[in-house]
Amino acid sequence: MNAPTATAPERPDHFALTLSCPDRAGIVYAVSRFLVEHDCSIAESQQFTDRDVNRFFMRVEFAPVGGGELDLQAMRTAFAETAADLSLTWRMHATSERPRVLIMVSKYGHCLNDLLFRANSGALDIDIPAIVSNHPDLAVMADHYRIPFHHVPVTKDTKPEAEQKLLQLVDELDIDLVVLARYMQILSPELCKALEGRAINIHHSMLPSFKGARPYIQAYERGVKFIGATAHYVTSDLDEGPIIEQAVARVDHTMDATAVTKLGRDTECLALSRAVLWHTQNRVLLDGHKTVVFS
Repeated sequence: MNAPTATAPERPDHFALTLSCPDRAGIVYAVSRFLVEHDCSIAESQQFTDRDVNRFFMRVEFAPVGGGELDLQAMRTAFAETAADLSLTWRMHATSERPRVLIMVSKYGHCLNDLLFRANSGALDIDIPAIVSNHPDLAVMADHYRIPFHHVPVTKDTKPEAEQKLLQLVDELDIDLVVLARYMQILSPELCKALEGRAINIHHSMLPSFKGARPYIQAYERGVKFIGATAHYVTSDLDEGPIIEQAVARVDHTMDATAVTKLGRDTECLALSRAVLWHTQNRVLLDGHKTVVFS
């Protein structure tokens, strides 16, 4: 992002390999052997097998022995043979890479403000090259952090052009992740497909379910005891994409509607920031309609 950011402490070059494949014997051994043969030591390793679908998931963080240099592209090329033998879906990257995140927002600024603060303070190790909104209201917040603000109005007639403008920005700015930080527009199935696996949304999640305007007011009027929020990947099934994180909070009977609303927005900020953090650290792997989160 363009605003001055807090100075992060120097860290040695680490690399992460994430993978999934049909479960079988020898996967961990094959990965470990490959890393040893390429003079790397394992700093962190997590794995999980989904017995329902017999699929194995793994995230391993590694570094060159003795703090030496590593040619990432050469490592990827070398690992391709092992990956093919094991039928892996995989990704290898440097943990020092700063993902480029585009944030979309409408009029509610709490999630946007939270993400901008975390990025500016170093709590989120990301770059934010643009903010896109269908309203001009939050341009002042973008200006404060010196981030380009793109006002892209959306109507029934202009929606295709607006979504094309978004995809153009994603392309031009080399965006890794799109975050819908209370962007109050339903994305078309075509756009959902184009952003598959790299767009995260946040919405309230309460029982009973309160749809439409003022959900927290509806929840207060029904006397709910818990409110919460869900961060998930965007799919064409509205608010039903694979869940990354959820946050909940207890509602006290002394709270008025305003207090309940504030509490609900806090859970939105918390769930969304965690989801963005884990995604940008490549700790989230898709498992059908679910996710595996190596937190």
